[in-house]
Amino acid sequence: MVTDKIAKLINEQITKEQYAAQYYLSMSAWFSSKDLDGIANYFRVQSKEELMHADKMFDYLNDVGGEIVIGEIPKPPHEFESAIDIFEKALEHEKIVTKSIFNIVKNANDESDFATTSFLQWFINEQVEEEASASQYVTKIKMVSDNPSALYLFDQELAQRVFDPAAEN
Repeated sequence: MVTDKIAKLINEQITKEQYAAQYYLSMSAWFSSKDLDGIANYFRVQSKEELMHADKMFDYLNDVGGEIVIGEIPKPPHEFESAIDIFEKALEHEKIVTKSIFNIVKNANDESDFATTSFLQWFINEQVEEEASASQYVTKIKMVSDNPSALYLFDQELAQRVFDPAAEN
């Protein structure tokens, strides 16, 4: 039901989602090493969400009869300059993911693959939220990074984030 071209793009996106999970896990580790466990939690939850996204795409590709080919996941960086650097990199990464999903949608539209276009609408909406959230956190970390009391409160705020698999459906 899905063309080889679209299957290839979705397979590539699965790999990108899995890479994003590792990238965010690396960011979480950096914050853990600084005893900022709340911010580390935020990135751990982000990592789990990316794996869930990969799983959704995997299941979809299987459902539409596409061949699933697991790609190689590059090693993410593990050294970062600062908390601001990490949040800026997270925002930039979300923008890359958004462009990639838009590319799949464009190709699906070009091929009149309405099922894939419909399936990917959830991801488009998710990316709008992801970019908005990442942008807000860049702003917040820039405001608080030089103020230990404010950074503590920001860390406590992000400690409240919980992974909810039901919200991912």
